[in-house]
Amino acid sequence: MPEKILSHPKIKRKKIKIEGDTSRVITRLYIPHGEHRIPKIIQRIVDLPDTTAKDLLSQIMLDFSEQHKDIRRVFGLHLNEVKDYVPMGAVLSETKRALIGAYFTMEYSVESAALFNPSIVPHPDQRHLDKGNLRFIMSLRAIGEGHISSIVFRSGVLDEHNTFLFDPTSDYVERPSVRINRFYNRHLFKLKLNEMEASNGITARLLDQLPEDFTYNDLDEKIRALRAKPISSEARQNQTFEIMYWLANSNYETNFRPDHRISERVIFPVSENESSGIEDARFVQFFDDNGEVTYYATYTAYNGFTILPQLIETKDFIKFKVITLNGKAAQNKGMALFPRRIDGSYVMLSRQDGENNHIMFSDNIHFWQKSQIVQEPEYPWEFVQIGNCGSPLETDKGWIVLTHGVGPMRQYCIGAMLLDLEKPSKIIARLDEPLLAPQEKEREGYVPNVVYTCGAILHNGDLVIPYGMSDITCGIATVNVSELINCMHTAA
Repeated sequence: MPEKILSHPKIKRKKIKIEGDTSRVITRLYIPHGEHRIPKIIQRIVDLPDTTAKDLLSQIMLDFSEQHKDIRRVFGLHLNEVKDYVPMGAVLSETKRALIGAYFTMEYSVESAALFNPSIVPHPDQRHLDKGNLRFIMSLRAIGEGHISSIVFRSGVLDEHNTFLFDPTSDYVERPSVRINRFYNRHLFKLKLNEMEASNGITARLLDQLPEDFTYNDLDEKIRALRAKPISSEARQNQTFEIMYWLANSNYETNFRPDHRISERVIFPVSENESSGIEDARFVQFFDDNGEVTYYATYTAYNGFTILPQLIETKDFIKFKVITLNGKAAQNKGMALFPRRIDGSYVMLSRQDGENNHIMFSDNIHFWQKSQIVQEPEYPWEFVQIGNCGSPLETDKGWIVLTHGVGPMRQYCIGAMLLDLEKPSKIIARLDEPLLAPQEKEREGYVPNVVYTCGAILHNGDLVIPYGMSDITCGIATVNVSELINCMHTAA
């Protein structure tokens, strides 16, 4: 190993901690186990005397209307989900319609179990700030009942001394309206099925019957027809149909109400491929060649059995597009996009083998076919595994990349390396010791002995690192950029 040049860079841990709030709840559709129970519940509501129904709804509104903005709208949406089970000929009053919606609604505390693995980017709106200040948006992985992960947000200002001034966190949390993509390309759909190793005679039969650009309804119609006249066993067909619906549902748009605070917004699992969570979003402020700014985030969709790498795209953190990442090299967790193209190519750090840091290049942000190892475990604190901890940060000396290393007792530490600005597959220098290792009070949590981040930010000469502590809460650390680079060893 290279001889040590300078001492370890001085890390300053902020006193502030970012913790989950169990009172922040969203509404979700609630369907009791067993579809046969739905009409029974609805019939009981239909049979209620009108006076009893009015009193019951009044109490529900008294208990829950201050917890959720426009709770009646939610009841209407959930009534629509079970409308096919309403008895034929039943005439429902507005009260009973709302009651049915209420019975098929539940609250879910998105942050009740943990709040960790943050990333941070400059806010799209930098107006009306004092000199040396920066407005930011922080995304965090929130976990609630059943270990379901979602993305929540905080905002605030970093002042000239890198003091965090967080905006007040809203008591409300809301899910966005969702629109599944209207059109799919048959060729791209087929390629993705091939990558998922899900292509077979059933998928070929269905895709052959679809136009080059088809809609979700087109796909649904062909699947229904094949159910009626099967060409394979019911179990095999159903498994194939599930995968095709899963892929189709993985591409969608969400819209939040712009007059609500950013801390009220939560990106909660929408499709079956995300049913067990949206994991470790790595946000980056991306500058296109024409200067246009788009915020991207890579994340891992998980359904309890299979992962699917996804890409989020937004301009304003109000409207989000969610798109499946494609290609042989887009098959694993931990992807982190560089904040600009390099020599005309998009560039991404990735994890391919669960052991090494990889880098990928592509002329299309949605397709990644090849990767190469850029960094292998070298020091004892990373002998098990090494990977990225968010998107690279550009300095005049090179790209600063925060890394994570896994060592003895499955301890996760945060390290750092420096990549060449124009040849990012080349390591210029790196730390031989962890930049951040779990301290005693940071070692206890849902997953012990872990410090981890999904993205840092440069501000006023410092690298500002929000980081998760043992998968339960978050802290913030800062280090001087020049000192950090000077403490790195030149690569051999």
